[in-house]
Formats: sequence, C-alpha cells, structure tokens
Amino acid sequence: MYETEGKMQALRSFLRNPTISIVETCKTRIEINQIHSQLLVNGFVNDPDLVSKFAASIALKHPQNIDYSVQLLDQCENPSVFALNSLIRVYSKSSTPEKCFDFYKRIVKSNHQPDNYTFTFLIKSAAQLLVKNLGLAVHGTSLKYGLDQDPHVQSGLINLYAEMGFLRDLKDLFFNIHEPDLVTHTTMVVACARLGDIAFARQLFDKMPDRDVIAWNAMIAGYVQYGEPSKGLELFNMMEINSLKVNEATMVSVLSACTQLGVLDAGQRAHRYINNKRLQINITLGSALVNMYAKCGDINTAMKVFWGMKEKNVYTWSGAIGGLAMNGHGKTCLHLFTLMLQEKNITPNEVTFTSILKGCSVAGLVEEGCKIFESMIKEYGIEPKLEHYGCMVDLYARSGHLDEALRFIQSMPCAPHAEAWGALLNACKIYKNVELAELASRKMVELEGKSDGAYVELSNVYADFKNWDGVDGVRHRMKSKRVMKVPGVSVIDI
Repeated sequence: MYETEGKMQALRSFLRNPTISIVETCKTRIEINQIHSQLLVNGFVNDPDLVSKFAASIALKHPQNIDYSVQLLDQCENPSVFALNSLIRVYSKSSTPEKCFDFYKRIVKSNHQPDNYTFTFLIKSAAQLLVKNLGLAVHGTSLKYGLDQDPHVQSGLINLYAEMGFLRDLKDLFFNIHEPDLVTHTTMVVACARLGDIAFARQLFDKMPDRDVIAWNAMIAGYVQYGEPSKGLELFNMMEINSLKVNEATMVSVLSACTQLGVLDAGQRAHRYINNKRLQINITLGSALVNMYAKCGDINTAMKVFWGMKEKNVYTWSGAIGGLAMNGHGKTCLHLFTLMLQEKNITPNEVTFTSILKGCSVAGLVEEGCKIFESMIKEYGIEPKLEHYGCMVDLYARSGHLDEALRFIQSMPCAPHAEAWGALLNACKIYKNVELAELASRKMVELEGKSDGAYVELSNVYADFKNWDGVDGVRHRMKSKRVMKVPGVSVIDI
C-alpha cells in the first residue's frame, strides 16, 4: 500500500516537473518502467508533450538508458524539438555521435524547426566524426536557418574548423563574427594555439579583457608544444604574480616546459607549487612529474613520486621504466618491467617496449633484450616499429656484437633507417671497427641526402682513424652536392 502511494506521489511530482522529478525518483531502469506503467494506466501516453518530456528526461539524466527514450519517441507521432534535441545532445557525447543526424532528420521532417540547441550538438558531433563534407554541410545548414550568430554555435564552429585543421577558414569565420563574446574568444585562442599559430593566439589573448584558466592553459600549452617553453613559463609566472587560479592541466604544461629546458630547479619549484596549492596528483600530473625529474637527471625523486602515486596506468609505468633507462639503471629498469607485468589491467604497449629495450641496451642485457623483443611480437601481438628495431641494433652494438647488429639490420622487414645505422656507427667508434664504421656512415649519407649531420659523422670517423684523405674526400663531396654545415648553437647563445 505504502509503495503504491509512493509511486503515485512520484507520478504527481513527475507531472508537475518532469525533468527534475525523474532524477529524484528513478535510479534504475526498473523504476523507469514503473513510472512508464503509471503513465499507461492513467492514459497519459496519448499526450505527445508529456511523452516527449518523459523521453527527454530519461535521455538527459539516464543516458545509459537512451534506447528506452528512442523507443518512446518512436511511438510518439509528433515529439517535441526539446525531446529530439535531448537525444542529439546525449548521442553527441557518446561513442556513436553519427546517430545525432537521425534525430535531426526527424526534426526537419516534422512541423518544427531546428534551433541553436540543435546545431550546438550537431556541430559537436561533426567535430568528433571529422568528415570534411559533413562539417561543411552542418555549417551551411546553420547559415540557412540563421543560427550562425548564436554564440554557442559560433564557438562550436570554431572548434569544428580547428578539429579539421582549417586554420585559414577558421580565421575567416572568426573575423566575420560580430562582437564575439568571451566564450568565442577563448575558443579561438584554444583553437589557434592548438593548430600552432601561437602569434595570432597571443594577439587575441592579449586583447581579451577577461581571461579564464582555459585561455591561460591554451597559451602555455601552445608555447610548450611548439618549441617555446620559456615563453610558457613566463606566462605561468604572470599567473602566479596575478594570483590567478591554476589547475592540473596548467602544471602539466609547466612541467613539460621544465623538461624541455632541462631546468631541474624550475621543475622543483613547480612541484612545491603543486603541493602548496594542494592540487591532486592524478595520473597525468604524476606522470609529468616523473618524466620531468627523470629527464632532468634526478631519478631518485622521480621514483619517489612514482611509488607515491595511488593510481598508475601503462604510460606512468612506461615513463618510469624509460627514466631509469635514460639514467643508466638498466637492471632496475628490467626489475620494474617485471613488476609491471604482475599488475592487473596493465598491458605493455609500444612505448613500454621501447623503454625496456633501451634499459636492456644500457645494461648490456642482450639475452634478456632479445627475449623481450620476441615477446612483444609473439605474446602481445605488437608489430615492431623503427624505434624498436633501432633499440635492438643498439643492444647488439653496445655490447660489442657488431656482426650480429649488422645482420639484424640486414634482416629487418622494413628499410633500415638512419637511426639504426647511427647506433651501429657509434658502437664501431667505441670498438675501433673502421670498416663497419665506414659502411654505416655511407648508409647514413645515402639516407639523409642533404643533411650535413651524416657527412660530419663520416668525416669524424675518418678523422678518428687518422684517415685524412677520407676527411678531404667527404669535404669535397659536400661541396659538390652543395651540402652546407650548420653551425652549432649552444644554450648560452640563445
């Protein structure tokens, strides 16, 4: 009795405020079925507006049951635009965004017209699908309905063109927007920074009267990603001076800048800042800290951060393994790899195998490295890439197995790359094998063509072995092929 009264009360609440009440009363599909049954019993299913609101509420608040919403609307002769828009919205955030367009077609075929809400999420779906003609068609249709000046539609279109990589069209679109609002400005800064037009992004950024953390993060990340990490750190310092709020994404970019510059002291300050602001060290931020410390040479702190992380994924493990290898701890690297294989739900990937093979090379663990290389193919089904082959050549060559390294190069299923020959060359210098060194250098020259580096390496080989005629021959060859030696630049000069 009490249960029936409760359901009727929920039904009455639903009738007063459908969207809110469905959240409050339904937690499972069974409860949704019970509400639906009450609607059937009380004859409300013939009310298109009520059925539309019911279907929309399920879609928005219980997206895992969106199929139930679809079935309800299939039985409704004239569902509302709000209901169809709700399904477009949910599908735009799903793994099947293409289904949005089925409900858009239903809006067009009905007596209703699509609105700005419709196109906001259609554009979002088109950006996910990255089909050029589809994206252009959605833009064209938004123009047809006169919705292109809506701020949310404008931001969506900017993001769409950014995803498609159309920088020139992106700028044309922005310049045609009459008085773009803060959201549109921010979206444009993010888009241009992501596409590499940092100068234009900075112009927009500097003109913005108000900037949120998204705009700041976009500029810092853009500078870091496109080779200007110092400017990224300058912006972060500006954020600090102005007491602006930062988040995990900000600090990931800052740590990446420190890593690129190799400035351990700046990285340590960033770490202290993270702790002082009590930012959560999630997988991404923790991995960035491990990477920064490892690449700046403080492997002990890197591993301390690694072991202190509550959650790790394959990239966290791979980064730690790579950091150990980079700092010459090959055996520890192999031990960590063994521990990783014991973890549930962690499966090594291409990056992992590159890191562990480098570790084996550093430690001279030829037999172990060969087994790991074979397991990558046979046990994990990973097709070796050029970097894996390069690691194997380096593994053989560093250990003095120069003939095995050459045979491995010659047996590669793909054309040997310059890095493989370079690994052999470096080992030949160490082990004073002039014949193989000449071969490796010549192969690098053949592969790199106009690059001065290969010629310089070959010249250095001849010089190491006091073959001055060979040095002169390389210089004449560079001159005849018009290969110019690029002068060296030090960090101090920059």
